Amino acid sequence: MSLRLTALSVAALSFAMGAHAEKTVLSGGNIIDVRTGNVMTGNSILVEDGRIVALGGEDSLGLDGTETVIDMKGAYVLPGLSDSHVHLTSRHDDHGYRSLAISLPRATISGVANAETTLKAGFTTVRNVGAAGYSDVALRDAIMDGEIPGPRVIPAGVALGITGGHCDMNLLPKEYDATSEGVADGPWAVRQKVRENFKYGAEVIKYCGTGGVLSKGTKIGAQQFTAEEMAAIVDEAHALGMKVAVHAHGTKGIRTAIEAGVDSVEHASLIDDESIALARKQGTYLSMDVYVSDFILSEGEEAGILPESLDKEREVGRAQRESFKRAVEAGAKMAFGTDAGVYQHGLNGRQFAYMVEWGMTPLQAIQAATINNADLFGMADIIGAIEVGKEADIIAVGGNPLDDVRELEDVDFVMADGVVHSNELGE
Repeated sequence: MSLRLTALSVAALSFAMGAHAEKTVLSGGNIIDVRTGNVMTGNSILVEDGRIVALGGEDSLGLDGTETVIDMKGAYVLPGLSDSHVHLTSRHDDHGYRSLAISLPRATISGVANAETTLKAGFTTVRNVGAAGYSDVALRDAIMDGEIPGPRVIPAGVALGITGGHCDMNLLPKEYDATSEGVADGPWAVRQKVRENFKYGAEVIKYCGTGGVLSKGTKIGAQQFTAEEMAAIVDEAHALGMKVAVHAHGTKGIRTAIEAGVDSVEHASLIDDESIALARKQGTYLSMDVYVSDFILSEGEEAGILPESLDKEREVGRAQRESFKRAVEAGAKMAFGTDAGVYQHGLNGRQFAYMVEWGMTPLQAIQAATINNADLFGMADIIGAIEVGKEADIIAVGGNPLDDVRELEDVDFVMADGVVHSNELGE
């Protein structure tokens, strides 16, 4: 007879074993097809060795009674969510000059805690777009080896930037000779940095193509890196099989980066209609963090964010949301990226409601965090949907997020790679 376990005993069993059970059945849930929005009511999922091997009515799964069965009745079941823009080793309360007191080991330890928090919020895959000392590579490896719980991490390693740019260290005077490790000037210098990132385990390249909100002394609209430098970054990264994400707020920098062939534009705050059309033509994803402005302007001062940064956010926050709306209406490819780390980790799901407010349907917002990100990451064959053959990255909530997308702000059940990390269904 199949064993039906309580929420607490399932979680305890999974952690105690340190690996997924051989066979698990998620029984009787309402499975959302994120491609179509159709809901398969009262269906079950058979998981074996961390992958989805069958879907359908429980009588059709060919069960032999040895499976661990988890009751999902009444719950709405989705693929694990993903976030294309996080900073796991950053804290929301250590901005500006406070960041100078954070050592690399301390930031990495914060990353361990933030990874687990992110996973339990339902985000089973994240792209970490920049971390000092390749600490995000270390996080990825520790999670993959089962040493710590966390989402699947796609690390960018060290973010590339120009001297004095958004990705440089600009908080200290000259006598400290403080320069960020990803700084490079000139086409051959940036190629060398891409190669160095690849050498030390990065899987995606992130570079700063314009000024930014949180950096000292940079202008949001100013392009950073020339067209030749951007082309060199993209060419070298693509030659190594790596995708490229560009931090870009300003119109000119966005256009130059898209022309250079980047795979995604992060923020894209001041994108114009011509660049939206170009992004659509080339299949470039826009990863626009339309929630974070509320945190910066409401809690940023207490978190140490510089006064000049608050002024820049006032300038760009609403403009970004209006740009998001135009991009959605134009049919551009949209990723789900939140800039977690600027705000508190684990609140990634709050962005869904903002995406809906600014032009998306709930299904489109969910697609951005599932099948769209899977495509952007080059992982569409293993994540992004509940389908046979894909990784068993599965979440569940109590209500239908297609009716109220805020359901995804409080995820009740999280399975990653077949391991149950959280189960509060029925509580």
